[in-house]
Amino acid sequence: MNLKEFKWTRKPKSYKICDDKIEIVTKPHTDLWQRTYYHFQNDNAPVLQLETDEKYFSFVVKADFAESHHRFDQCGVVMYLDSENWLKGSIEYENEAYQHLGSVVTNHGYSDWATTAIDASVKSMWYRLSRREDDYCIECSFDGITFSQMRVCHMFKGGEKVAFGIYACSPEDSSFKAVFTHMQIMECQWKAHDGQQPDMD
Repeated sequence: MNLKEFKWTRKPKSYKICDDKIEIVTKPHTDLWQRTYYHFQNDNAPVLQLETDEKYFSFVVKADFAESHHRFDQCGVVMYLDSENWLKGSIEYENEAYQHLGSVVTNHGYSDWATTAIDASVKSMWYRLSRREDDYCIECSFDGITFSQMRVCHMFKGGEKVAFGIYACSPEDSSFKAVFTHMQIMECQWKAHDGQQPDMD
């Protein structure tokens, strides 16, 4: 992938882009979240993305967060359209025992959060974001070979040109270095549904 084609939505104070690696050092009090439950709106996390009008594709990236150490430190895959319409998949550090592997989908200014607890010893994760028109799938993998579904969702503003890529942030008073490698764009790996047929009007 040509990383020079990626554009910052918000540029971090400290980062490094090489031919096959991106490093982001997070700033304290950076996050992505809209309204739901907490009632606050945070929209200041650095986001590095590539634009496309391709309706069927998959994007793969490996995120390494060995330095994450504070509650809510996170990094992963993102599709950020605007402040009120985006999705992300990541691992959020919680404590020395466990972390939250999860995803957030934000439509029309309201976020949801789906998670599962994983051991705090996990310090890297592969993500695969796939698009089929205005529907999306986020998957994760420990080895970059076998992927497991995290989330299938619909994006109300995700039917035309979109932007996708990576993000990293530290919602509380902390900072860490996130490292992204093995980025690939490929034919959509999320195959068409072959079960129940769509309802006919």
